[in-house]
Amino acid sequence: MAALINYENFNTGDFPVFPADSETKGALEVLQWANDHYGDKLIYACSFGIEGIVLTDLLAKVNPSAKIVFLDTDVHFEETYQLIEEVKKRYPKLLIEMKKPDLTLEEQAAEYGDELWLSDSNKCCNIRKIVPLTDVLSSATAWLSGLRREQSETRAKTEYINKDNKFKSVKICPLIHWTWKDVWRYAHKNGLPYNVLHDNGYPSIGCKTCTAPAFNADDLRSGRWQGAQKTECGLHLS
Repeated sequence: MAALINYENFNTGDFPVFPADSETKGALEVLQWANDHYGDKLIYACSFGIEGIVLTDLLAKVNPSAKIVFLDTDVHFEETYQLIEEVKKRYPKLLIEMKKPDLTLEEQAAEYGDELWLSDSNKCCNIRKIVPLTDVLSSATAWLSGLRREQSETRAKTEYINKDNKFKSVKICPLIHWTWKDVWRYAHKNGLPYNVLHDNGYPSIGCKTCTAPAFNADDLRSGRWQGAQKTECGLHLS
């Protein structure tokens, strides 16, 4: 049996070459390999945007009992929570964990002031997203993400398998070659549930405190952290 590839022994030459020209542009093949190689040491951190729904469906084909974690910041849209309940019903065997931060919103306000997302969005993201994911990944060797190269300049060089220096882990991104049209084509073809906010000008959906409808059709993440010099919550920055 091949040695488990982890952060410490990461070497790009140890991975198979995945077929970017397959029916799923390599996604299903990457997922099958990741599931076979990492088993229960693989976790999917899902935000339940449309890419997340597509990746969840593909993952369920490979492992109906896969582990999925949602970083529940307590300030998500109600539509997001409703979608998660739909997903649980559609894929009853999936192990979906709602991971909350150590601090409640009230405790955070008492320590850092009301609406920290306005006064220091980076600290808020750290408390409510980065620290919880760090905790989750402490028991995993690799994690899945729905990043696509098309999404932004910061994601344009993402590979299928990545050495994740931020979380000292292996980050696997099966959808890197998918376009926005590919994602929606798959979702409609397979009758997948999705967040209704996508139909109302929200191509990228995060916390309701920091997400607005996109104002630039060429930038799907233009509705995130409007007015701030920020394009990422920090989960995908080294």
